Amino acid sequence: MNGESHTGKEAQAGFRAIILAAGKGKRMKSDLAKVLHPVCGAPMLTHSVAAARAAGAREIVVVIGHQAESIRGSFGKDDLIFVEQHDLLGTGHAVLQAREVFKNYTGTVVILCGDVPLIRPETVQALYDRHRSEGAVVTVLTTIPAEPAGYGRVVKAGDGRVLKIVEDKDATAEEIQIREINTGIYCVESRFLFDAVGGLDNRNAQREYYLTDIVEMACRNGLRVTSFLASDPEEVMGINTPQELENACHRMEARGRR
Repeated sequence: MNGESHTGKEAQAGFRAIILAAGKGKRMKSDLAKVLHPVCGAPMLTHSVAAARAAGAREIVVVIGHQAESIRGSFGKDDLIFVEQHDLLGTGHAVLQAREVFKNYTGTVVILCGDVPLIRPETVQALYDRHRSEGAVVTVLTTIPAEPAGYGRVVKAGDGRVLKIVEDKDATAEEIQIREINTGIYCVESRFLFDAVGGLDNRNAQREYYLTDIVEMACRNGLRVTSFLASDPEEVMGINTPQELENACHRMEARGRR
């Protein structure tokens, strides 16, 4: 697998973004696609797109699946590239659907989630800046919530390097004690990214192709993996229930972002 440097023309060219928006959102208890649920009067996905743009994304690819046509219709006037994940086989498989779009791109890809509407452009930019300054191939956005149960744990070496991300259902008793979690948001060098997601397997409790597995793959290849800690867990949490949606609306209103 190839690691990519961040020098010269590539570094100055900014980054491209992938926003994952294919999920059904069963816990929302609604027929509406999760990312179309409104937050302060705009579909949830709108806020992730706006954060990516404001942080400097030169091109945004949105991976859609459930109610794909409704999402296309809602964002048809936006300058977005849509790719479809016809079978919802996990986050790694979702990213793989964007490979053709990026076949001639050798820079950095920021991966965001369409159900994380409170993400700030400043956080996305800080993640990208950390990635470049560390010369990393993968940088994971992490946070420390009050209750880490249910989230993937970030396993680190003594010097702070990220070794792997372990999903909650696959974690050992020792790993469950880790409080720092994966937010599902990353910076990854494109050539490594698409090599890696093309080589994933689904030998795990969920039988899915986890994007998180690219961290361990990078480490095995001697490539640098680092992290950036988001100090506010609420900003980077996904919306999965009507109550979480309501809380996000209140939080955004308090920010004055309407």
